[in-house]
Amino acid sequence: MATTPGELIARSNRLGSDPRVTNYAGGNTSAKGTEIDPVTGEPVELMWVKGSGGDLGTLTESGLAVLRLDRLRALVDVYPGLDREDEMVAAFDYTLHGKGGAAPSIDTAMHGLVDAAHVDHLHPDSGIAFATAKYGEKLTKKAFGNKVAWVDWRRPGFQLGLDIAAIKAANPQAVGVILGGHGITAWGATSKEAEQNSLWIIRTAEEYIAAKGKKNPFGATVKKNAALPVAERRAKAAALAATIRGIASHDRPMVGHFTDSDVVLDFLASASAPRLAALGTSCPDHFLRTKVKPMLLDLPANASVEASIARLKELHEAYRKDYTSYYEKHAVVSTSSTTGSPAMRGADPLIVLVPGVGMFSYGANKQTARVAGEFYVNAINVMRGAEAISSYAPISDAEKFRIEYWALEEAKLARMPKPKSHATRVALVTGAASGIGKAIATRLAADGACVVIADLDLAKAQAAAAEIGDTDVAVGLQVNVTDAAAIATLVQDAVLAFGGLDIVVNNAGVSLSKPLLETTEQDWDFQHDIMAKGSFLVSKATAPVLIEQGMGGDVIYISSKNSVFAGPNNIAYSATKADQAHQVRLLAVELGEHGIKVNGINPDGVVRGSGIFAAGWGANRAKTYGIDEQDLGKFYAQRTILKREVLPENVANAVSVLTGPDLSHTTGLHIPVDAGVAAAFLR
Repeated sequence: MATTPGELIARSNRLGSDPRVTNYAGGNTSAKGTEIDPVTGEPVELMWVKGSGGDLGTLTESGLAVLRLDRLRALVDVYPGLDREDEMVAAFDYTLHGKGGAAPSIDTAMHGLVDAAHVDHLHPDSGIAFATAKYGEKLTKKAFGNKVAWVDWRRPGFQLGLDIAAIKAANPQAVGVILGGHGITAWGATSKEAEQNSLWIIRTAEEYIAAKGKKNPFGATVKKNAALPVAERRAKAAALAATIRGIASHDRPMVGHFTDSDVVLDFLASASAPRLAALGTSCPDHFLRTKVKPMLLDLPANASVEASIARLKELHEAYRKDYTSYYEKHAVVSTSSTTGSPAMRGADPLIVLVPGVGMFSYGANKQTARVAGEFYVNAINVMRGAEAISSYAPISDAEKFRIEYWALEEAKLARMPKPKSHATRVALVTGAASGIGKAIATRLAADGACVVIADLDLAKAQAAAAEIGDTDVAVGLQVNVTDAAAIATLVQDAVLAFGGLDIVVNNAGVSLSKPLLETTEQDWDFQHDIMAKGSFLVSKATAPVLIEQGMGGDVIYISSKNSVFAGPNNIAYSATKADQAHQVRLLAVELGEHGIKVNGINPDGVVRGSGIFAAGWGANRAKTYGIDEQDLGKFYAQRTILKREVLPENVANAVSVLTGPDLSHTTGLHIPVDAGVAAAFLR
């Protein structure tokens, strides 16, 4: 029976990488074997099992819990019964073997008590379709014969492990079970056999649904809810995004994700969508991510944006009342924190469905929001399968509540690390492919924000975003800030990427160093179009998003020491920077009533990494001062009070502070980041 963690990890990664097999972070796998106990020198039976919170597709050895089987099985003798089975999770800690490893999950008993060397517990859409079908037990017998048994719904825990162990013992020919309302569990004498049995159950379920199920399980297509053309639906999605994010963030800020896949659009266009959406999801992994049910806009696809926004706000009020009633109906009221239900975590939807347009999903970060959407796609697939072979019959709201507000789930949430200062915030930074803009985007991402790298050079913008993180953290988009239409496209793509906007940094800039008599009208227009006009256009295009969300926000202008300092050969650049500086004051007054702060930063002499200095500005300024260009940074440092060179990261630090929680009452301010230039002191 000897095995190794490596064999289990390889199997887990294969199973977890296939979305037909299980969803992200869903399910668990185990293997039993022997090792030499370093204390006694004798063989000891062990079980390796995926620990709490891990993902099968990316599982490594550190994600496994390792337990002694003799001690785990001995817990059967002290099991206090169903009313106290949650206590068994803490008891698992006393069965652990060795150092390190992951915390055992609630499903540990399912693996340890079942008499099989290898066990897989998975959440395949086809398997859950049987698990949530009205006549699931009868259908399981028809589809699988005596090779797969049925287990009535029971909340995951020690008793479920006992139930499955008893069913396996009574059905030696069985290779697995369908868990009512939940998923599947399969086993084998070898790792290969367990994997084959898992895949056989999934494949057999898929084939049965395809062969025996109704061809149109969701019913006829409702023409008025059919998918809009791609460009039209994306434009409408962007127009609704700020409103919907505000709805999802009423109780706490959320990051968003948008999906307009065929699976979603076809479901929303079907006659059954309203009925099935109201029934909610069933698998615990699904509704813990998606809430018990979504919010569905009950207007046709061609409804105007204005009508849709008004109706969404009405539906939000109704949703909150309904969710509050659900909580109050099922919550256990107690003065004890150990026996009473946890406080309500929020009454806003995490999934919002718009016929003809698509699905908006929300979470505490982009990955969570994206995965919530993926889970609801899983739920749609489950509904289709269940409706094809019978009718969709999820577990009751009472049972959903017992999962959603489970003390063990609450404890898991309490163990999560404290959010970073800019968690849930979405930042748009212009001119961010290099220099100051890139440093700002990098810092905000490190602070927990999602960032949009906007730059005239798309390839460089995408490369900069990839350096910062994957698309759950940063995306690179192209924009010409002198073009209002291009900015509108940028804002549309940004809000569809992350759900909305919270921070806008007007950083894009260029510079020419010329005296008055050599400055042409084209020079003047070039600089003013990019910086003064560009900042105005970006602020104008993003302000409606910030206002409609109702979540406040920050607008930052990267101005310059030159906005207040009269230097030589600098008429066009300094004048446009002064324009930007006054935009800060004007917008601070105008946007303050919406909770939006507008502040500016006045850097000076940022040479290293600067696109402006590399494009000729540095050479011109060096010539003006009579020094070598390579010494320009040192020259600027020596003329400051602090004698320090200003780096892009210094400007990024100022942006972080201005947009962070500590300066929540500061607006209309310009912060010098110039190492001290007395002539540029603000008076």
